[in-house]
Amino acid sequence: MNRKKMFWIGLIVLLVMYPASALFAEEVRIATIDLSRAFDEFKKTKEADKTLQAKGSEKKTERDKKIAEIKKLKDELELLSDKGRQEKQAVIDQKVKELQEFDREVRDSLRQERDQMVQEILREIDQVIKGYGDKNGYTLILNDRVLLYKEKTLDITNDVIQLLNGESKER
Repeated sequence: MNRKKMFWIGLIVLLVMYPASALFAEEVRIATIDLSRAFDEFKKTKEADKTLQAKGSEKKTERDKKIAEIKKLKDELELLSDKGRQEKQAVIDQKVKELQEFDREVRDSLRQERDQMVQEILREIDQVIKGYGDKNGYTLILNDRVLLYKEKTLDITNDVIQLLNGESKER
């Protein structure tokens, strides 16, 4: 089932399950947030990106050294006799396998580290949104990606980004 259908079903269930008297007794406050923009503009996201880029560059340097070593061995291969070539080719083949394993390990390690950072950042964003909603009396805060239309006055993205980045004006 796609996300839009799930969202609408969830919203209908929520509205049906929510006691009608509570809907009329209290003011229902709804807000929206551009979660992807909040994620992208969060300082910790940018710091995590820089950290991963630095690690990726470091690993690329290691990889380039391994490739240079393989190229050097291939150049030496041309100068050898048949028996020497077979031995050197075995060394080259081993180095190529080691390079492939290195690439796989680096890719897996960086992906796992990125996924963990993203989860931690999203947890923090979720906590800030919940705190903002509680403090400001919101009944619902929706991700605007699933909305077809909204009034701009409902958008709290800038406020949440300021809270996330420690630039909050006391509300």
